[in-house]
Order: sequence, then C-alpha cells, then structure tokens
Amino acid sequence: MRAPLRIGNASGFYGDRFDAVREMLTGGGLDVLTGDYLAELTLLILGRDSLKDPSLGYAKTFLRQMEEGLGLAHDQGVRIVANAGGLNPAGLAAALRALAERLGLPAVRIAHVEGDRLPPPEGALTANAYLGGAGVTACLRAGADVVVTGRITDAALVSGPAAWWFDWGPKEYDRLAGAVAAGHVLECGTQATGGNYAFFAEGAGNGHDLRHPGFPLAEIDADGGSMITKHPGTGGLVDVGTVTAQLLYETAGARYPGPDVTLRLDSVRLAQDGPDRVRISGVRGEAPPPRLKTGTTRLGGWRNEVVFVLTGLDIEAKAELVKEQMSQALGGTADVRWELARTDRPDAATEETASALLRLVVRDQDPERVGRAVSGAAVELALASYPGFHLTAPPGKGAPYGVFEAGYVERGAVAHTAVLPDGERVIVPDPPDVREPEPVPVPESPPPLPPGPVRRAPLGVVAGARSGDKGGDANVGVWARDEAGWRWLAHALTVDRFRELLPETADLPVRRHLLPNLRALNFTVAGLLGEGVAAQARFDPQAKALGEWLRARHLDIPEALL
Repeated sequence: MRAPLRIGNASGFYGDRFDAVREMLTGGGLDVLTGDYLAELTLLILGRDSLKDPSLGYAKTFLRQMEEGLGLAHDQGVRIVANAGGLNPAGLAAALRALAERLGLPAVRIAHVEGDRLPPPEGALTANAYLGGAGVTACLRAGADVVVTGRITDAALVSGPAAWWFDWGPKEYDRLAGAVAAGHVLECGTQATGGNYAFFAEGAGNGHDLRHPGFPLAEIDADGGSMITKHPGTGGLVDVGTVTAQLLYETAGARYPGPDVTLRLDSVRLAQDGPDRVRISGVRGEAPPPRLKTGTTRLGGWRNEVVFVLTGLDIEAKAELVKEQMSQALGGTADVRWELARTDRPDAATEETASALLRLVVRDQDPERVGRAVSGAAVELALASYPGFHLTAPPGKGAPYGVFEAGYVERGAVAHTAVLPDGERVIVPDPPDVREPEPVPVPESPPPLPPGPVRRAPLGVVAGARSGDKGGDANVGVWARDEAGWRWLAHALTVDRFRELLPETADLPVRRHLLPNLRALNFTVAGLLGEGVAAQARFDPQAKALGEWLRARHLDIPEALL
C-alpha cells in the first residue's frame, strides 16, 4: 500500500493570495501542490487578453509565482498541477521552460494538457469543454514535475494526481469520487479553512486566528477516503462545518457529475478527527455522463452605473425626483434598473448613516446610450435636483460587459490531449462506460422535533449557509450542526418558506435537495443572476451573500435549539 497522497492547494481564483505558493511549499511536507486559477469570469478576461496579444491567454500571476516556487518545489520533490494555462496552456508551458532555464533548473520536466478549446459560436469570444483529470494523470505518469492545463474541472486538479499516485483505473469510481470530493473541498482555497465561513465569529472566539487562514491540504488514501487539514501553525480552522460548507458550494443534487466520475454527494460522511482534521469517508461514485459540460463567453454589450446618495428626510420622494429627471436620458435604453438601498437610519449620529443609496444600472448594445448620455445627464443634476445631491463617484463613460453560457457537447467533439515533457502528444481515451445522471429518489426526512415553545430569531443562529453562482443560477447550501437542528431544519425550510424568506426568488424556479449525511439542504434558484457574473445584472452578481441574507431572516425556531 502506497503512503497517502499529501496534496495541497495554493489558489482558489485568479488573483488569490500571491504568497500562498511559497507558504504551502515551506510550511510542511507535500507530494503535490495544485492551483485553481479559472472561473467563468476568468475565461472572459483571458479571452480579452488574447485579443490584445495572442501569445497570452494564461494566468500571468502563476508564472510570476513560479519564479520562486519552481525552485522550492524542485528541491523538495513536489509536483505542481495548475489550470493556469487557461486558453493557452502550450504558451504557459513554453514560458515555464524558459523560466526554468533562466533559474538554472533545466532538469524540471514540464507538460501540459490541451484539447478543451472549442470553435466559438458566432459572436462568442471563448468556448471550452470541461475536461477531467486523466490528462493530468498521463503527464505525471510520464515523469512531469509541472503540469499546466486549460479548462479542466476544478476537482480534477486533485483526482488526476490521485489516480497517478495510486495507479487507479478509469472504472474505480468510488476511489475517483472520493478524490473528487477532496478536490471540491480544496479547489476554493481558504474557503475550506475558515474563509467566508458562516460561524467565523464563533471560531475567532474559540482562539482561531481567521485574519490569515492557511490554505488547505488533503491526505488521500488508496481507497479514496481523505483527511482535510492544513499546515501546522497556520491560521484559520478546519472543522466539519467548514468542510460541509465547501462541499455544498456550487453544487446541487445528490449526483454531482464530472468528466471522469459522478460523485454521489449523498454518500459523503464527515467526522472530526482531531484539531483541524476532518475525515471524508463512505464516498460512492458512478460512471460519468455521456456528454461534457461546456462554457461559452461573449461580450454582451455595454454597461454603466451611477449611485446617487440621498440623505436625511424624504428619501422616497428624492428617489422619485431623480428617476423622473433621468427618464428622458434613459429613453430607448435596452435595460434600465433602479435599486434603492435604505442604508439610512432615523436621527442618525453620522451623515453616512443618515444616507441611502439609489443605484442606477443601464445596459445596451450601443455604447453611446449608456455612456455620455447617462453620465452627462446625471452630472447636470448637481445643482438642479434634490437637496444634498451628490454621487459616490463621478460616472464613467460605460464599459463592456460579458455573458457566460453553459451547455454540453458530445465527447467526440474534443481531443483531450496530454503533451508529455518530451513533447509526445497522447490522446486521452474517453471513459469506458458512461451513464446519464438521473435525479435520485427524494430521501426520507428525519422525524420532526416534538412540539414545544418557539421564539422568533434569525435562521443563522442555528444553521450555517454558503451560496454561489453557476452561470445565471444561484445555489444556497444550508446545514444544521447537530441532529436536533437537522430534524427541525428539514421540515421548516421548505421551498415555499425559502421563497418567503428571500422574496427576490419568489417568481423563479427553486429546487430543494436533501443531503441527510451532511444534515444539509441545497437550494438552486434558476435565473436569479441573469446572464451571469460578468453581466453584473444584480447587486451581488455571484450570489456570494445570498446565504448570509437567508441566515439573517427571522422565523419561529424551537427554544430547545436556541
């Protein structure tokens, strides 16, 4: 039996903490260090980079991190796997070879994975299929020290190395699914170690330093089970709650399909196994789906935003006056959205807390309609509108916005290719079996709590939540921390109650999924985010705080839980 694979993460997005690579390579032993640099918005950014310079299209931050990290990893025998190649993994691999020569490290063997790029549809900027981890596995088996990829799934950064380490075959679905579960926990970096955590205040109160959380790592066993932890002495915390939150992040039902395996989230079991150590066990997997998910980005048009500050009395009347005064300039604009945020308080002790924000967002295909026509009209009101007129910032001339569209493609439409350190190109075969994922039967709810006195209180007193985006849809995972809380939550937080607590979802399709092993409910809200994060159609375009809004809503909670 080979020793467990110690695999860490040093990036959850393009722009994450720059020093994390050094921290992970110097903070403790690792076999593999991964980095996730791609998101739906990132591919749009890289696409625009490529328009300016075709030799780019990759995460430039990663290359700068390797100026120090390449030598550190080489000295310690740590393999590096990152999807920083973006739209140009071959270009990044070439840049890394040049960097290795310059650093006096010619022995470093660099490989890359490609084949995810698809011909963009008319009007699109980028189109990519989500590949699995088998290309990474092939590169590591060929002796690569560094593997850079394009658009593979985030969890494949971990499952690919695990399949190499333990020499798993493509049909060992339970083991692969266990590695995918660990990979999903690691992929967002410090979200697994106390970052963005619902109970952060409680963690800080118990002596955990959340100001600078360490990045996570997993100790993966040959059977696919794993231990989630972090380097000794680093900040943050790893407990069942932080791991639960990340497992629920940007997922939906019990089946979590991927290119190599479909993970059964309803099989995952978590257990605290000491300070900052959470064991993942019991994971089951199934054959992957017959098609691959795709992501397409395009420039959707032009956007502008103006925020008016309304102070003191007559807030509603002041807002109506501005809307009427701006109406002529906005006539004919394709999309006009006003939002009044009542951040003001009565008899406020400071001017800022006496003020509300009136936000205007305009979008159109014509840059002139959202540019000077809007900003000029807003500025011209400076001496001719409500008392106390001012803006949070001078309005700009408008900027392009993007749109992300998800889809699917037959596996035969892509040529998943591992380009080995010696330059050999190896076509990665499709999985031997595929299976169309179907919804699982709705599991039985736990028995309800016995009747008793209740008290009006925020949901977040007894439940955690984490939310995120998938294109134009949002997901909100909610979990209870003990069995009594789960017995109440499963019956109290129905779809109707969810819509009641979050009125913005009232007219949208909402689905609820039960995950009893995690004591969790996962809600998906279709269409809440419009055309996705790059379109910025909503105040919180990635639904990052949707779960915290839900936790802040009040309902009747049994006193026994409070």
